[in-house]
Amino acid sequence: MPTLGRKTIATPLAVMLLCTLCAGRLSADGDGKSEAAKARPPKIEAPAPLTERERLLLDRMEQLEQRVAELEAKHNASVPSVSGAGAAAQLVAPSVATGQPAASVAQGDASAAPSDVSVVQPNGGGAPASTTVASANAAAIGPPQGTEKGKSGAAKPQTAEPFTFADFTWLNGNARTKDTPYATSFFTPEIRADVDYNYSFNHPKDDTIGGSSEVFRHGEVQVTQLGVGGDFHYDNVRGRLMTQFGLYSQTTPRNDASPARGQWQLDNAYRYISEAYGGYHFNALHGINVDAGIFMSYIGLFSYYQFDNWAYQPSYVSSNTPWFFNGVRVQIFPTEHLKIEPWFTNGWQSYGRFNGRPGFGLQLLWRPNGWLSVLGNQYALGEEALGVNGRIRYHSDDSIEIKYLDRPENFLSKAAFSLTGDIGCEHGGGVSCYGNSAKGPKQSFLGFMFYNRFWFNHDRYGLTLGGGKINNPGRYLVLLPPINGATAASGTPYFTENPGDQFKAWDASGTFDYMPSQYITFRWEFNHRAANVPYFSGPGGVTPSCPTAPIVENICGSPGAFVPGFTPDLKKIENRINLSILVKF
Repeated sequence: MPTLGRKTIATPLAVMLLCTLCAGRLSADGDGKSEAAKARPPKIEAPAPLTERERLLLDRMEQLEQRVAELEAKHNASVPSVSGAGAAAQLVAPSVATGQPAASVAQGDASAAPSDVSVVQPNGGGAPASTTVASANAAAIGPPQGTEKGKSGAAKPQTAEPFTFADFTWLNGNARTKDTPYATSFFTPEIRADVDYNYSFNHPKDDTIGGSSEVFRHGEVQVTQLGVGGDFHYDNVRGRLMTQFGLYSQTTPRNDASPARGQWQLDNAYRYISEAYGGYHFNALHGINVDAGIFMSYIGLFSYYQFDNWAYQPSYVSSNTPWFFNGVRVQIFPTEHLKIEPWFTNGWQSYGRFNGRPGFGLQLLWRPNGWLSVLGNQYALGEEALGVNGRIRYHSDDSIEIKYLDRPENFLSKAAFSLTGDIGCEHGGGVSCYGNSAKGPKQSFLGFMFYNRFWFNHDRYGLTLGGGKINNPGRYLVLLPPINGATAASGTPYFTENPGDQFKAWDASGTFDYMPSQYITFRWEFNHRAANVPYFSGPGGVTPSCPTAPIVENICGSPGAFVPGFTPDLKKIENRINLSILVKF
């Protein structure tokens, strides 16, 4: 039936077509003009003029074509080109400038391992940003912005996230974690644990180790620091809280003399806090942050947290200079390579003011590429001697870090070094910056430290060799030995810190790390430390025997007081071993 239907329809059509052709042929033959028509060319008639309506339609079509071309040109200009490295990885971690999660990152360092992508912490060091952020390593692309109302065109191109163009997890003072497993758009959690065992070859009988801001007990397993907290970020509002439990909650406040002025026991109020601040991010330049509270100071290159560092015991330049400031900071990022950070602080590593004048500081951090970091910290004008008006402190701390080898496929996969130099002085109040004079004896600080780090087997193992030296007449930055419970506020007659008192010291260390995961480090370290005066705890220890003293504190009288018949056992040399497990999520 279908075939029959097609034939039935096709037959009349064929007949009609044949009739039409025949009629045309007969007509041509019957008028006698067919040959002449073939010889003459066809006559071309001029087109009829356009009507008014047709002209309007043509004009409208031309305008529409021009408008479409303009829109396409604007769209093509607003879409950034994305290279193959531009979509290297995605992660949720706080960005450098805002503290908010970076939506995506692009690998910007050609020498970095393809999978090594993370975000720098805003503590630079020291640290944070840490950092310091971590450390991060690619250009972050933020969420799209809407166009202005009433204007056509695509969204404005995003500015690059500061210090995210390369992998900076290799830096000393930067955490090497590359992501945070439980980060959200509102909160990025952080958990840290520092548990260590220290063995001093001096064998102090009271197990007390002095002269260090990181090592405190001999022959014992101790929790040096346990911290829980993280970063809050929403609608450009920022906040950070990191608690500290363990020995840090006792040893860090005892090195601050400012609570001895006035009331309210500031050392107890802040004892269990290492970082706590709130602030706001301004969408200007490549980001501007304004924060107030307690934040890492970055002076000394090494981080306050041992997980972030190449070695457990820093040299004196880092161990004796500030770990935190209490005040206000402004982080300005003019470009993705540069940070300018002014400080207004209560004082030099202090919860309160020592006298009547606050301190001022400035940090400059420059990272032009993925293998170079230049850091400068300056501090001035603070009156930092408790009860001594008019004694002004100045200090400059400057570091350079260079990654000179990066071959992920080799057994020796990476190598870098850091060099830090410090210079400072005090003047007024009976001391002088420029040498012994009528104004008083010279009160200054001069020191350096150098560390070289090697990574092996895809960064699973690390070896660090380094050390440094200081000269600090007046001893104003020397950590006071805890003789009879002495603190920075109490002082001690057994180790004076008077103008003109000499102190010279040097050290060397070797550190081996096993890092099976980005979240944990097993560390073995040997330290040799020496000074020109007896300074380190010897076999006899630094705790007097006094049966009437409280059993808990083991202090005879007030902290640091003179005890008749007692002499602390101090040595010029100390050798010790540190075994530690360091965790960071």
